[in-house]
Amino acid sequence: MLQLHRLTLIVSGLALLGCLFLYATLGTPKPFPMWKWTDIISEGGTAVMAGSWVLFTLSSRPGGLVTRLLAGGIAMIMIGSFADCLDEFFVIGKAARWGHWLEALVPLGMLCLTCGMYYWRHEQFRLNEHLQKRERLFRDHRAFDRITQLANADYLRRQIRHEQSHRPGQPCALVLLDIDGFHAINRQFGQREGDRVLQAVGHMLLLNLRNDDLLCRYAGDRFALLLPGASAAEAEAMARHLSSMVGQMRHHAKDGRVAISLRHASAAADAAPEVLLAQLSRDLGLQAEAKAAGMAA
Repeated sequence: MLQLHRLTLIVSGLALLGCLFLYATLGTPKPFPMWKWTDIISEGGTAVMAGSWVLFTLSSRPGGLVTRLLAGGIAMIMIGSFADCLDEFFVIGKAARWGHWLEALVPLGMLCLTCGMYYWRHEQFRLNEHLQKRERLFRDHRAFDRITQLANADYLRRQIRHEQSHRPGQPCALVLLDIDGFHAINRQFGQREGDRVLQAVGHMLLLNLRNDDLLCRYAGDRFALLLPGASAAEAEAMARHLSSMVGQMRHHAKDGRVAISLRHASAAADAAPEVLLAQLSRDLGLQAEAKAAGMAA
C-alpha cells in the first residue's frame, strides 16, 4: 500500500531534510550545556511518533481526500515538532520569521487532521451501512462464503426461520437469482475469472439493497435474497431491478468482455425454508430449460 503514496513519503522526507538544512545553515549551534533534554525528548518524541502515524495511515488506506487530510495533518505535526526540537540545538535570530512558520505547522496540522477525521467519520458511516447489508442481524456469525464473503445457505435458512418466528404475520419474501451460462464463463475464461464474476455480481447486488435485506450465496452461481417486510409482488419487482442492474455491468476479463445476465424466481417466505428453496430452484430450472428449448428452436 505504501507504493501508492510514494510521492507523499518523498515530500515528507524532503521537508524534514529541508528543516535540518535551514537550521544548520542559518542558525548558530548551541553549546552542549544549554541543551534541554526534557524538551528534546518530548518534542523529538512527538516528531518520531507522528512519523510512525503517517506510515501507519498510508500503509492501511488507499488514496483519496480522507487519506490526504489525515496523512497531511499528521505530517505537518511531525515537521512542526521536528522544527521545535531543532530549536534546542540551534539559535535562530528573532528576525527569522521562517522558524515561527515552521512551528506554526503543529496547530495547522491539527486543524487538517480534524477535518480528515470529520470526513473519515462520514466514510465510516457509509462503510457501516454496507457492512450492515452483509451481516444484517449478527456481527459475530461465521457463516461466510469464502469467495464472495456473503452469508451461506445455512445462515439463510436460519434467518428465514428467524423472520417467521419473530415476525409472524409480517410480509417477507425470498428471491433466488441465477447467473445465466456460468459454466460457460468458467470454461471460456477459467475458474479464477468465474470467481471474480461471482464477486462482482455480489457487490452489484449489495449496492442495490436495503439495510435490512439479506444477500447470501446459496449455491454455485445462485444468490438468495431475503426481503423482510416485502410482499411477493415487491420481491418480483426487486428481482427484475437487480437483474437489470447486473445486465448493465461491464465486466472485463483478460480475454474479452464477460456478458452477465440473471434469471430469477421469487415467492412469499411463508413456508419452511427447505420447501421454499426447493420450489424456487425448480422454477429456475424450468426457466433454464425453456430458454434452452427456445434457443434450440
